[in-house]
Amino acid sequence: MGSNFSIFFDYIVENYGTENTFNIFYVLNLIFGIIAYKLGFARKLPLLKSIFVYIMLVVGVFIITLFSSIAELPITESLIIISIVLGIYRFRLHRERKRKANTQ
Repeated sequence: MGSNFSIFFDYIVENYGTENTFNIFYVLNLIFGIIAYKLGFARKLPLLKSIFVYIMLVVGVFIITLFSSIAELPITESLIIISIVLGIYRFRLHRERKRKANTQ
């Protein structure tokens, strides 16, 4: 393991080589970015606005992937943690709302 902060980067490079590192990180960052958006920030939007938001997400994830794969920063790990925390929050919020609905 090198002197960088990204454990996931080291794992991808050791097992898959450096040829497709950017593509692997782009897909992973896009998946976890969409999950984080849906769990934490998504609202009901008209179709055209939703398409625009997802296009901007695709462009933003491209920029983030540059930091993740070239600068070897732990962006993917951060997105995984964000997705887990937001998932736990949404689950607890759902349970709390269900409990309040049952008591009324």
